[in-house]
Amino acid sequence: MENTSEPKQRLWSKNFFLLWQGQLVSALGDSIYEIALTFWILYETGSPGLMGALLAASLLPKVLISPFAGVIVDRTDRKKMILLMDFIRGVCITFVGVAAIFGFLEIWMAFVAGITLGICAAFFNPAVTSTIPDIVPSSRIVQASANLSMLRAVSQIIGPSSGGVLYHLVGPPILFLCNGISYIISFILALFMKIPKSTSQDQQYNFWEDMKDGFAYVWKMKGLRDLIILAGILNFFATISIVLLAPMFKNAEHLGEVKYGIALAIFTLGMLAGMIFTSVFRIKPEHKSMILTASGLLQGIILSTAVLMNDFIFMAILLFFGGICNAIVNVLIESTIQLTVTQEMRGKVSSLKGTLTMGLAPLAMFLGGILGEFLPIQYIVYSGFMAITVLFIPLIFLKSFKTFIQYNPEQQKVEL
Repeated sequence: MENTSEPKQRLWSKNFFLLWQGQLVSALGDSIYEIALTFWILYETGSPGLMGALLAASLLPKVLISPFAGVIVDRTDRKKMILLMDFIRGVCITFVGVAAIFGFLEIWMAFVAGITLGICAAFFNPAVTSTIPDIVPSSRIVQASANLSMLRAVSQIIGPSSGGVLYHLVGPPILFLCNGISYIISFILALFMKIPKSTSQDQQYNFWEDMKDGFAYVWKMKGLRDLIILAGILNFFATISIVLLAPMFKNAEHLGEVKYGIALAIFTLGMLAGMIFTSVFRIKPEHKSMILTASGLLQGIILSTAVLMNDFIFMAILLFFGGICNAIVNVLIESTIQLTVTQEMRGKVSSLKGTLTMGLAPLAMFLGGILGEFLPIQYIVYSGFMAITVLFIPLIFLKSFKTFIQYNPEQQKVEL
């Protein structure tokens, strides 16, 4: 590994800084909103099963729309797309906050708001992802990805750790309103960005043909295909565990809502440490596969052990190291995809990756909630995280995966 100190290729341009600022504000609002909404639903319904069903139903539209969204993103003005999605989310969540303040917020309203957020995210996320390589030098893409992940980590440290306290101090209505305002701020910052026009924007196109091309592109690139399929399976088991963390902490006498927020913050603090590592040091291509596989295996072992700890301090220490491993895995995967996929295909591939990796998440949320009604929640969470360790083992033996992860754009060409 070598320290990155290249003065000629600057990461922090005006465009990237504006994008980073907007994402920081909205991500902070989201992290507080999520913890407030999670416990609001739990206290309103008292049912892990219903909570899982509501979360699943909110995520399903995003999963179904993502492949269509990627095609549209590649053919439209990405700045306008980013602005529109931020504006819609700002108006929607501001309404939820106002409704809660005046006492007429119903669960179905929060449910509709969740669907709206999911739909907007399906367009917004590939728009942002496909923009990064056009506003950042290729040699700085890993650092850019790490820095954007880092800001989400910072928001997940501040949000959960303060969210539980703020939930009791000011109540969920104010927290909902603050999230709506954060989207409006992100919208204003994006107004000043200059995003290069996509080369495919002016071309004639057939919607279904573009979707078909996106699937074909992913399927022919064996390393990418194997990675996405495995990620979908891994994400299924992780989601079962994650969706039950809140009720697990709520029901445990030695834990509770406040420690839930602290635990999330500590895990994210570990993620931040991992992102700082990948941002400051450039990992050589030939080392990527080894580091990614080791981090994935350790992540499952550490997290499954953490949920069995009765001592919160030991649990917190394990969560910190689990966060480091999680961050390294995410940054290496995302930056590799950005490097290997051509500009005109980035939006489609980003959306397809999201659809295929998240496609099983609604089922996992629903299944996790149902299992939580009948089985000890702690052991369900443990089993889900341990499954990640078991399923990560095949990566050691997949040559196509190793070749894909270790791709070096300066020495290789992408082979389909």
